[in-house]
Amino acid sequence: MLETPCELEALRSSIDNLDAALIHILAERFRCTRQVGELKARLQLPAADPAREEKQIERLRALATASNLDPDFAQKFLAFIIKEVIRHHDAVREQSGKA
Repeated sequence: MLETPCELEALRSSIDNLDAALIHILAERFRCTRQVGELKARLQLPAADPAREEKQIERLRALATASNLDPDFAQKFLAFIIKEVIRHHDAVREQSGKA
């Protein structure tokens, strides 16, 4: 069995730390979006906000470009998150009896 080079181990350790940070950040983001979903349900607002979503896509594509990250990847990632947020908002609305 080959021994893993120290440099590779160090890089993998950094990746593991970043993965953990991403999970914590996503959890915090979903805590905030749950509050948004509860507010939208209370105010009887739609779960989706296409105008806001479009602004977010433009903003994150620009951030991705500035960070040397593929903006198409960033957009796909955000689209996945938005889809989950809307699903959560719909669930909150159903739980609140305001479907």
